Amino acid sequence: MDTTVLTEKLESLRRCVQRIEEKQPRHIDELKQSIDLQDILVLNLTRAIQLCVDIGSHLLSQTNCPAPRTMGSVFTLLQEANIISPTTSQQLKKAIGFRNIAVHQYEAINWEIVYAISQRALRIFANSHGKSATMPSCNSLT
Repeated sequence: MDTTVLTEKLESLRRCVQRIEEKQPRHIDELKQSIDLQDILVLNLTRAIQLCVDIGSHLLSQTNCPAPRTMGSVFTLLQEANIISPTTSQQLKKAIGFRNIAVHQYEAINWEIVYAISQRALRIFANSHGKSATMPSCNSLT
């Protein structure tokens, strides 16, 4: 496994989470009224989500797991390989839905959802790579 790539991605994820933590508004109204806060949170949330996908894909590439076909399947495969918990897998799959709305502007961003995600971001993203030191072979999947 290329630990340099993984270390760099984990450090980028840490910086995104730190930025979210630093800029978390105390109340939803503060977020709704501040375009700067909206931009900072959405940018760092989407980066963090993408980094989790990248980290997960990198971990899966070191196993005999099948290649993920979608961003969400990265987290399904990580769960099935016992690298992340079912709860973390579900949370990250929901985060991908948010990322798709933010990046592709499928619909207007709901700032209450952004606020809720930012309040839970530290826990969600910290759990996303919690057991990455153990690399099962995915034999149960093949």
